[in-house]
Amino acid sequence: MRVRDFVDPAHPALAGHFPGNPIVPGVLLLGRVLRAVGATLGAAVNAIPTARFHAVLRPGEAFDIELERGAGATVKFRVLRAETLIAAGALGLSAAAAA
Repeated sequence: MRVRDFVDPAHPALAGHFPGNPIVPGVLLLGRVLRAVGATLGAAVNAIPTARFHAVLRPGEAFDIELERGAGATVKFRVLRAETLIAAGALGLSAAAAA
C-alpha cells in the first residue's frame, strides 16, 4: 500500500526546527506513518522495533509512505521522496490487528 503525504511548512512542530534550514522532525514523520497504518489497515501500532532515518525531508516536500504486511502482527514501512529513501523500519501491530 502507498499513501501520499506532505508536512505543511506552517506546522507548529517546525517552529525552531531549524531556523533558516528547516527539516521535518523524525517523530513527526513517524506520526504520519502511524496515521497511514490506521487509515489503510485499520490497525493500531503497539511497538516500533526498528526505525532508521536515511535522508532529510524538508517541509512542503511530497513524500510517499509504503506499507507492507509482514509475518504475524508486523508491518514494514518505507518513506520515500521520489526515489530517495527518507526512513524505513518495522512496526508491531496490536493483537486484534494481527487476527
